[in-house]
Amino acid sequence: MLSPMVALHQDDDPLPHRGPLPSGVPAIWRTMLAIDRRVVGMAGRLRVSGAVPAELRGRPYLLAANHIGVFDAFVLMAACRRIGIAPRFMLAGGLLDAPVLGPALRRSGHLRVDRGTATALEQFAQATEALRTTTAPVLVYPEGRISREPGLWPERGKTGAARLALGAGVPVIPISQWGAHEAVYWGTETVNGVADVLPLARSGLSSPLRRPTFRVHFGSPVDLSGFTAGTPGHAVRAHARIMRAITDGLVPLRRDEPDVPRFRDPTRPTDSTSPWRPGG
Repeated sequence: MLSPMVALHQDDDPLPHRGPLPSGVPAIWRTMLAIDRRVVGMAGRLRVSGAVPAELRGRPYLLAANHIGVFDAFVLMAACRRIGIAPRFMLAGGLLDAPVLGPALRRSGHLRVDRGTATALEQFAQATEALRTTTAPVLVYPEGRISREPGLWPERGKTGAARLALGAGVPVIPISQWGAHEAVYWGTETVNGVADVLPLARSGLSSPLRRPTFRVHFGSPVDLSGFTAGTPGHAVRAHARIMRAITDGLVPLRRDEPDVPRFRDPTRPTDSTSPWRPGG
């Protein structure tokens, strides 16, 4: 029976960030967000800071977040719901093609990206148009994968988020998060059998006594004035500005862990570097 635990922990954050979701959010996505809130509440304690400016509510904008673990999308969903927004995610095609989950995600309005395929450019153009013409925000991971940097600082990433924002002419809200990496091990990039799933079974979600704190901060809109779509070099510089904003917001969230995470995940590779790492 889950309700006592949820009732005890779901309101851990005392700050007044909560708000109703906007009208027009698909019913299936509302349901998924409600379920997600309970899952995150059982896995740890959610702390949310910052906000989306009131003047952006009801307008299109892009949310750009760092990627620290396989559970962090669930944490981001819960944090967004807490402040009253229901973003669409840019998702890998495999998720949208999955049985049961795929149809639910497609009906929720999430956007598809099949990186490295012949259809990627067309999908990017469709995402740009969708972002420009609808009011639901879009959430992306500029890094494109979970960070492999030893300290879990953001990796270099790709310019897709910057090009998307510049192409659609929308503002970018940086999201910094910390703590979700403790909930579930990185595991593996591919699952070919039971042996690949066992590391996940041994990770944080299997230990109800260890409840990490999930910290999510919504930063101020990134200043991309002076940058335009299609101008050589502008997407690269806009990307750097977005990544630095995410990193700046991450520093206070992990003040007690300025170098490497205290939590050690034996399954996560640490073979990358971060050009955004403070003091790096």
